[in-house]
Amino acid sequence: MAKTPYPTAALRRDRLRRLKQLLVENEQAFCDALSADFGYRSADQSRFADITTTIKSANHALDNLGFWMQPQRRVADLSLRLGGARCRVHYQPKGVIGIIGTWNFPVNTIFAPLAGIFAAGNRAMIKCSEVTPQTGELMEQLIAKYFKPEELVAINGGPDVGASFSAAPFDHIIFTGATSIARHIMRAAADNLTPVTLELGGKSPVIISDSYPMNEAIERIVNGKILNVGQVCLSPDYILVPEAKLEEFVSGTMSYLGTLFSSLLNNPDYSSVVNARHYQRLQSYLADAREQGADIREFNPANEDFSQQSGTHKLPLTLVVNPSDELKVMQEELFGPIVCVKSYRSVDDCLDYINARPRPLALYYFGKNEAEQRRILDRSTSGAVTINDVIFHVSC
Repeated sequence: MAKTPYPTAALRRDRLRRLKQLLVENEQAFCDALSADFGYRSADQSRFADITTTIKSANHALDNLGFWMQPQRRVADLSLRLGGARCRVHYQPKGVIGIIGTWNFPVNTIFAPLAGIFAAGNRAMIKCSEVTPQTGELMEQLIAKYFKPEELVAINGGPDVGASFSAAPFDHIIFTGATSIARHIMRAAADNLTPVTLELGGKSPVIISDSYPMNEAIERIVNGKILNVGQVCLSPDYILVPEAKLEEFVSGTMSYLGTLFSSLLNNPDYSSVVNARHYQRLQSYLADAREQGADIREFNPANEDFSQQSGTHKLPLTLVVNPSDELKVMQEELFGPIVCVKSYRSVDDCLDYINARPRPLALYYFGKNEAEQRRILDRSTSGAVTINDVIFHVSC
């Protein structure tokens, strides 16, 4: 790519507007490609999570571009100030940024960071996920239509292409995806001393306090969990419920789901697991739990046979109640329509349990006790915390 060390504000705005134009003019094509890749995916969900939120990222960059480009003053040492010196930071583009997106939101995880990349005056190369090939192919075609190759390029291919891509001498790499893949990317980038930004996953816990209305907590947790049927890095993975309210939570969850879905297999609002491999992965977790005698509650209001599917891999939302910590559902990131529910006696027990495990990407607390909330914030470490909701801190 030819170098343009410091693009003007006008050029940056032009690139951001073309990014918006690409998304707006091809919204339906993206929804169709995403649904084809998933076997079935709700078009409303694709518009909300992949298109609309990404357009908002571009709008945010356009609104703030002028301010971001301004030099910032710094306070000089007193002796320098007495001599008439002034200090300023001038922000310079890095150059060419490599973006490696993921399959669960293959439009958003590429184009949302691209908005910041364009605003900063950089250019980019994209590696699309091979798990969603139709979306990747559409993206490659549209990028070639809306952008010059020296501005933006999209590349498709499997793991070998991904390995070569992450070993290229970029000025920065942004990756969204699995921790196991991130380790390979960091090793490859290290040879070029390429800085890397990683957005990974983990088992994100929810704590429901005695001080919070159970029905309200259930509604907000379920609304977050059914987004992309749990195929979200920030999706609640396990829920810690007061011991005396465990059954209230389980029965309340099933009741609330019943107000949303009367059936699942042919329901246009209930999405599919992305492919057979991930479907079998989730089934293996449930099989392991059943073999160990776990308490499993499946939401299947129409008693449908999910073994008889053509082209889709739908899986009912399933609760695993008070599972042993040795089970796969408590060892692995679920990334699907499964959630574990565990009872607790004190909030301090919750903190001890969470802190004894790898730090989560997100922690969720439902409660109206400000002292308890402060204790959770002070005694835990996570990528982010949302109070009295789940997932939607990503909008910040």
